[in-house]
Amino acid sequence: MPEETRRAARLARMDEATLAQLLDPDALTLLDGIEYSPAAELALAGRLRRDGVSPELARELLAQAQLRQEAEAKFGPFADRMLFTRDGLAQATRLSVAAHHARRLLAAEPALIGDLGCGLGGDTMALGGLGGTVLAVDADPVTAALAAYNLRSLDTVTVEQGTAEAQDLSRFDVLWLDPARRTGDGRTSAARRLTDPESFSPSLTWAFSTAEAVDGVGVKLGPALDHELVPAGWEAQWVSESGDVVEVALFHGSVRRRPGRNALVLGRGSALEVHESQVPADDEDGIGELGDYLFEPDGAIVRAGLVTALCEPLGMRRVSERIAYLTGDALPTGTAANAVRAYEIVDVLPAGIKQLRRALVQRGIGKVVIKKRGADIVPDQVRRQLKLPGGESATLVFTRLGEDHVVLLTQPVSLE
Repeated sequence: MPEETRRAARLARMDEATLAQLLDPDALTLLDGIEYSPAAELALAGRLRRDGVSPELARELLAQAQLRQEAEAKFGPFADRMLFTRDGLAQATRLSVAAHHARRLLAAEPALIGDLGCGLGGDTMALGGLGGTVLAVDADPVTAALAAYNLRSLDTVTVEQGTAEAQDLSRFDVLWLDPARRTGDGRTSAARRLTDPESFSPSLTWAFSTAEAVDGVGVKLGPALDHELVPAGWEAQWVSESGDVVEVALFHGSVRRRPGRNALVLGRGSALEVHESQVPADDEDGIGELGDYLFEPDGAIVRAGLVTALCEPLGMRRVSERIAYLTGDALPTGTAANAVRAYEIVDVLPAGIKQLRRALVQRGIGKVVIKKRGADIVPDQVRRQLKLPGGESATLVFTRLGEDHVVLLTQPVSLE
């Protein structure tokens, strides 16, 4: 088994016996003192074993030290005082996004919030940290124990082990559900992502049914969710943070703002929300008219199916009916700049490899980033075929202008 595969499997699993060793105060003190790096792993393991640490615990301490480093992207400085599993960290909510969830749920002024499927406790941390009283529940005993450790400093939070379906929903004013979307228990093997919503734990049908018993319900799901699965009357919000599409959250009842699809773009110290009510009734005009700039809408806007909602307020138009690129003659400013990435259109080039290479060499271009929408190409293969000599860099966009295939020579434009 390759070393990277062994490391991934080790980070994914933790049994209850190892957990008990890890939670020993002396073990936690050792963990806090580890300055992990892959290059130093063998030396660190040797040092731990010379200090009398069992091989099993030594492996887990190194795994936790590595996961803490990786978790900084989601939890910032809090990661250094938390415990993780690989699969738990993969599904954990970024703390900045969890804070957004918490503000929405707490606006309903609930006396008790149920976080069912709390995982390692990211959303519960935000809810409790902003003053909410929370009962956090997870079906996996190891995960529940890790969540209890991670949330130990919040006196308004209680963590229990159990299934969402077994809870008495009548005691909650608001529910936050994060159905498990991976196979296995996250401990015996590296889990794979599930695609059938009825295989989630709890199932999507059960999650939606809780709206009959609880005043306010929020459900966190993966951003690839089919629009057809969103029940009538629910709000579906696709969220991106710093350019990464991280989730779609569904809201009902007291935590819903307005029904329908919307996209929330978080980044650059501000937030932009785009709602389906902004989609024009007739948006055929302007397709195929190329402007000075090409715009790539944020992924949350694309996932929510709201690309054309940007056209009127930002003075943009589509390059083709079914392609998520826009074009225009002016750059957006302020919060609106969060909605897109911008590229100045330098030229329209021939699509044939020989002609394209000749045009690039004539312009002194030797390095290209290749993007595509609506074009049946493999970017790495095209890059190899071009065999460009050294030179300036540019971005090539293979797409359509109306129904015509084109290659746009562009340069990225900063909107900050």
